[in-house]
Amino acid sequence: MNITIVGSGFAGVKAALELARDSHMHVHVITDKPDFQYYPSLYSSATGHSHLESWVPLGEIFASYDNIHVTLDTIVGIDAEKKQLLGVTETRYDYETLIIGVGTVTTYFGIPGIDQYSYGIKSADQIYQLKHRIYKDIAEEGKLDRNYVVIGGGPTGVELAGALGTYLNDLAKFHNLRSHRTRVRLIEAAPRVLPRSHETTSRKVQKRLENLGVEVQVGCMVQEETADSIIAGGRPIASHTVIWTSGVMNNPLFAAHPGIFELAKNGRVIVDKHMKAHKDIYVIGDNAATPFTGLAQTALHDAKFVAGNLRRKRRGQSMKAYTAVAPASAIPVGDRWAAFEYKKLRFYSWPAAIIRRVADFVGYSDILPIGQAIRPWVAATIKEEDYFTPSGVTPARYARKRRR
Repeated sequence: MNITIVGSGFAGVKAALELARDSHMHVHVITDKPDFQYYPSLYSSATGHSHLESWVPLGEIFASYDNIHVTLDTIVGIDAEKKQLLGVTETRYDYETLIIGVGTVTTYFGIPGIDQYSYGIKSADQIYQLKHRIYKDIAEEGKLDRNYVVIGGGPTGVELAGALGTYLNDLAKFHNLRSHRTRVRLIEAAPRVLPRSHETTSRKVQKRLENLGVEVQVGCMVQEETADSIIAGGRPIASHTVIWTSGVMNNPLFAAHPGIFELAKNGRVIVDKHMKAHKDIYVIGDNAATPFTGLAQTALHDAKFVAGNLRRKRRGQSMKAYTAVAPASAIPVGDRWAAFEYKKLRFYSWPAAIIRRVADFVGYSDILPIGQAIRPWVAATIKEEDYFTPSGVTPARYARKRRR
């Protein structure tokens, strides 16, 4: 049985691994990235910790499977009648059964200047650009920016804002910026941070952020960004380091094929009880209109479900119906503190932080053998070699710059 998978996020990689357990399954993964990206740790890599916690080469993940083949390409077209995919390289790929888990893309809601001037942390390139901006201020100006503005009070924005202040203070001390005055601001359009979480969690997380020195502004809309400021709530904030963590939309691949995919109001793909969107086409993870879409645990659950059903189909067994499972969440806010939620269960501080660390190990273990999962998990405690200075720039150079 030949299975083609488009995408190498949690959903795509887990589906490939589950299917490859059956030697009769031949899996072709088509992806635009050579690495699996562990999204929950991107905020940590953006604030100086090892990149090994966020990126694992697909070659390492699939090394022990002879029935998984990987092709690097971006799929831009689908012909459901001919059962063909079209890559951006203009290569055509035939498929028998297709699983799509390509994730979401960033949207800036049409806010002027955000796409041009803001930074992000959703890829290695975006993180490099952000860190280079911070280092450039130190090297050329001998100081940090006055305001570091994080837009979006969801989990990513909260995690980043909670870690950013410590990172900036470490940089300031290392480079002897004794008189530095900088502020981390978190701006959220909704009435509270973590609007999808319980109100108690939102309140405690905001208090934790404020204790860390983060200025939290909720119910605040961003109107515009320029090269050196952002206008939010009708007021300008001086900053050339605005980090956008808000706003995602479904991959445009689906809207480009209305004859194949039916979209829900949120732009996700409507699927049947087997997660099928069209004949021999399954849509999973962030792309599917399921109750808990957008979460890593849901993507893993979807992958296991579809892979299990395809294995049953190969054996001539009946397929099961999909059941959504409410995932737990553990959101870190600074060092040794997190907020944990699972249904009606909620608790905070260091016990939740321990659960988050355990959950990360489980997350890596879902993708890698336990022996290999230890490396990225431990990497979360390691600071990059360029934690304090960018590659190729020595502290001595900074010292000479400051003396001038």
